[in-house]
Amino acid sequence: MSRRLAGLGVGLVFGMTSPTVIRGALLFQHAYLFLFFASAVLTATVGCSLLRRLRVRSLIGDEPIDWDPQPLERRHIVGSVVFGIGWGIADACPGPIATQLGQGAWWGLWTLAGVLMGVWLFLRGEIGETEPAREPRAGAAPLGAGAPSGAAAP
Repeated sequence: MSRRLAGLGVGLVFGMTSPTVIRGALLFQHAYLFLFFASAVLTATVGCSLLRRLRVRSLIGDEPIDWDPQPLERRHIVGSVVFGIGWGIADACPGPIATQLGQGAWWGLWTLAGVLMGVWLFLRGEIGETEPAREPRAGAAPLGAGAPSGAAAP
């Protein structure tokens, strides 16, 4: 819980919920948001690379932290374009919707409605779930196929 509060505090302090900050970045008037994102990507890249190199195991599932590079596909381009259009129209990314509503920013309701409509359209379509991030380990039970609710796990 304290991590979530810290994340909320960082978002508020650095203006990630401010439409003025977001609009300035989208209009290429201010580099602040792009530099903030770049520092987050750099930090995540270095952190994940270190975890992988040191062969650290995940806290949930006790599996080695590893991934396979994925080739760029059409769905990545289409998804990023749709996300960008929604971000530009709403002047907000979906992340700060709860913060905007908590601050009394009523326009967050429109962003929330757009997100819910996008999810509904996706689920309504014939497109199935995207592929899993990793194939299940040999002999591992599928998610939810373990012990019945309330029973002790082996």
